[in-house]
Amino acid sequence: MKLTVVGGGSTYTPELIDGFARLRDTLPITELVLVDPAADRLDLVGGLARRIFARQDHEGKITTTSDLDAGVDGADAVLLQLRIGGQAAREQDETWPLECGCVGQETTGAGGLAKALRTVPVVLDIAERVRRANPDAWIIDFTNPVGIVTRALLQAGHKAVGLCNVAIGFQRKFAGLLGVAPSEVHLDHVGLNHLTWERAVRIGGPEGENVLPRLLAEHGDAIADDLRLPRPVLDRLGVVPSYYLRYFYAHDEVVRELGTKPSRAAEVAAMEKELLEMYGDPALDEKPALLAKRGGAFYSEAAVDLAAALLGGGGSPYQVVNTYNNGTLPFLPDDAVIETQAAVGTHGAAPLPAAPVDPLYAGLVANVTAYEDLALEAALRGGRDRVFKALLAHPLVGQYAYADGLTDRLIAHNREHLAWA
Repeated sequence: MKLTVVGGGSTYTPELIDGFARLRDTLPITELVLVDPAADRLDLVGGLARRIFARQDHEGKITTTSDLDAGVDGADAVLLQLRIGGQAAREQDETWPLECGCVGQETTGAGGLAKALRTVPVVLDIAERVRRANPDAWIIDFTNPVGIVTRALLQAGHKAVGLCNVAIGFQRKFAGLLGVAPSEVHLDHVGLNHLTWERAVRIGGPEGENVLPRLLAEHGDAIADDLRLPRPVLDRLGVVPSYYLRYFYAHDEVVRELGTKPSRAAEVAAMEKELLEMYGDPALDEKPALLAKRGGAFYSEAAVDLAAALLGGGGSPYQVVNTYNNGTLPFLPDDAVIETQAAVGTHGAAPLPAAPVDPLYAGLVANVTAYEDLALEAALRGGRDRVFKALLAHPLVGQYAYADGLTDRLIAHNREHLAWA
């Protein structure tokens, strides 16, 4: 089995390698190719990857290349983990929206739109080259904003599934609080990528006992602290929102906070520098503890589970993924991409039936889906007016004066990545 990771020079990659090594019975990789245009980073990450495999007695071969076409040739699955413009672009995404009084964040709001505009054309080019090399290969997208990128891939006819680590993070968290194995925890997870709610936590599968009320009663303070939301909010909702919902539920508070401290991008850039120095140590043969602070918890477990299921080697029968709605949420178009529990196998991902969604959540989901429609249109066709309309539609913007100012700033800060600008 051959897997290719595009963006293999990322400092995240050793987390992925560690999962491939530990879970080799689930996903028996014989060849792993790391592809990245940054040859210096790729050498460091590739060297550590080989040492991790050797330490854990994994017999798979790891190769590195800056040649995308050579890297994807013959691959059974291609994992995308790109950041167009690097941490410098992320730094901009997190700062210039604040000038207009809006949240600066890399996957939602104006910053998320900027990332989508930079990313979608590049991902579609990569996917087309994968299809030419091997039309049967699956594309697993980790690249943010996952919902918009996955929709672009699916609309272009690619065999693609989007994946995020939010759901698996909740699964592991809840399993620890309940004292059960993570495989026993089944989430009623509904919404869009980075806009989701856990409406039930069931033990033993989709029909199991819902223990969410007990979780909130016994561990509500700890869960609220993790989400940085007041405990009474969770009690009134009766669900557990994704931590990204704080940008919506406490927007002004978050804007004030972001204006008083360094950006997350600056923090990550400092960590990346330190991590790359560690990766260059020939004695290092395991992922360093610092990597846990970089983000992406349980990223490797989710990737292995999904790849194994898609390639027929195992994996959990039900997984939270990003895929076409296809009637699951009747208030959305069939071709909207939702994040939901799905039956996953060699056929792809088929969403499980979902209970009706409370208007409190359905309204926001419908609003952000409309924004994603406009964002994808702007990413595919360009133009200032399309960018403006997408921003005006976003619930974190929503005023024409803000949308105008943000449009100008977005284009000014991303001109080198926007062919139409």
